[in-house]
Amino acid sequence: MSFHAAELASDPADAERLGPEHVAEAAQRLAGRVLRTPTLRCRALESAVGAELWLKLESLQHVGAFKARGALHTVGRLDPDVRARGILTYSSGNHAQAVALAGTEYGLRTTVVMPTDAPAIKVAGVRNLGAEVVFAGTTSVERRDRALALQAERGGVVIPPFDHADIIAGQGTATRELCEQIEQATGELPDVLLVPVGGGGAMAGACLATAGTPVRVCGVEPQACDAFARSLAAGRRVAVEPGDTIADGLKPVQVGQLNFAIARQYVRESFRVTEDELAEALVRLAVYGKLVVEPSAAAGVAVALRGAATLRGDGELPRRIAVLVTGGNVEPSRLTELIARQTGRP
Repeated sequence: MSFHAAELASDPADAERLGPEHVAEAAQRLAGRVLRTPTLRCRALESAVGAELWLKLESLQHVGAFKARGALHTVGRLDPDVRARGILTYSSGNHAQAVALAGTEYGLRTTVVMPTDAPAIKVAGVRNLGAEVVFAGTTSVERRDRALALQAERGGVVIPPFDHADIIAGQGTATRELCEQIEQATGELPDVLLVPVGGGGAMAGACLATAGTPVRVCGVEPQACDAFARSLAAGRRVAVEPGDTIADGLKPVQVGQLNFAIARQYVRESFRVTEDELAEALVRLAVYGKLVVEPSAAAGVAVALRGAATLRGDGELPRRIAVLVTGGNVEPSRLTELIARQTGRP
């Protein structure tokens, strides 16, 4: 592992060496530490989608999010002497809780830098796991700068939220399970996999997990925070000024360096969804699917609800669409508000 200013650092060269075998190794290390969450067919929404709709419910994972996978894998891979100095991270919420969980698992001093507008439910989740919370700004850049400053004062190692090979391999285990579960149920892999994109860890992990298969991986972002779509179009990483969105987990200034280096090899399309589409998807999942998810996690379903024709790509209509439902940490008041607002919409 390489370090930069005591933060685990990404190496773009890793994009050439990483493959599905690294995700398989991560799955072995995480056995017994993370849940094998269900992948369910959501028949209640299929008439709107026009295809089979399969949901990987990482909303039921430890800390209510897929981020538990990357954090536990990365902290577990640290040299014990390095780990003993304590860990720090910066996150809008789910990675924060995941690192706090890893700190508890390994008995470590844990400090988490969160945005000033972080959802109260995520802040409470971090504190309940015994980590110290420090607030800094509203962007990932501000949070990272504060975390590095704290590390300089206190020591320890900073666990990045998405841009590191061990994080990516850990996150990829969710997609690995999804593919195994759908293949066991149907005898086939999904045609399309929709993955919400913030920093890009879930996306890069999904690409590694499906490498060499016919699964077409597509990204999904809020219209107001579309760094990945812009980067794909430009052929290089593009920074954006994040706009307002209910998807608080999908608001990076820029996609991770290693994440983009991996994703650009496999992904040809990333969809932008509106705030109304995010809200409608979340509410339909709650009302018709009986599933509680956070707005960020509803992004893939928002695209699926446009209909299978949206996902035709260069080939035939997809028969089987899979969605990585990344988390379930939504404020009860926000969920109630969105349900009330959307009630009565077709």
